[in-house]
Amino acid sequence: MPLLSLEQLVSGYGQIVAVKGINVTVEEGEIVTLVGNNGAGKTTTLRTISALIRARSGSIRFREERIERLPPHRIVQLGIAHVPEGRGIFARLSVRENLEMGAFSRAGDHLDDILDRVFTLFPRLKERHGQAGGTLSGGEQQMLAIGRALMARPTLLLLDEPSMGLSPILVETIFATVQDINRQGTTILLVEQNALMALQVAHRGYVIESGRIVTEAPAHALLADPAVRKAYLGEE
Repeated sequence: MPLLSLEQLVSGYGQIVAVKGINVTVEEGEIVTLVGNNGAGKTTTLRTISALIRARSGSIRFREERIERLPPHRIVQLGIAHVPEGRGIFARLSVRENLEMGAFSRAGDHLDDILDRVFTLFPRLKERHGQAGGTLSGGEQQMLAIGRALMARPTLLLLDEPSMGLSPILVETIFATVQDINRQGTTILLVEQNALMALQVAHRGYVIESGRIVTEAPAHALLADPAVRKAYLGEE
């Protein structure tokens, strides 16, 4: 069985149906990316997996267990952590306090080992551990958002638009770290506006349009697909 399986998943907001019966699988150890234009349903998909939005129908299975009716805190306890679009850090809390908030599901665990891992991945956060999160640069805040999610020791990391608003150099840094996180054993489901970068680091990809999956293939095959290159990579 896949680590994560979405079957005929339908979700949305109010009268808007943003995800229209999609099927997605993520195998343990993979980086899988969802590629699509704004409004295609990518963020809604991640928010539904995290139970921030309730699935209207269909199923979500994690390690064979159906989870679509569980509350958000149970999703985290099972091993799924979400880095939201816009980062969502606590601006008035220090860097260390933000990270400790990410470990709420690990009550009783010794946090030093997890903190050491995060500070090794993001040395800049260690340098700024006492600084208020809201005073960090955009790139540092993205590092903090990812680090906070890793504090839950997730098996699966949901990563939503990690490059948004960042300079090209910082984008490369963030994606190199995403690959490091994956090599260390964390499976990743990635939503990213920079389709080229996403497909370069992913193992497989799904193209989603208007809430429906239209193509699924290994990432290298999508990179070579003329239709994908024209629609999402800006090629004529």
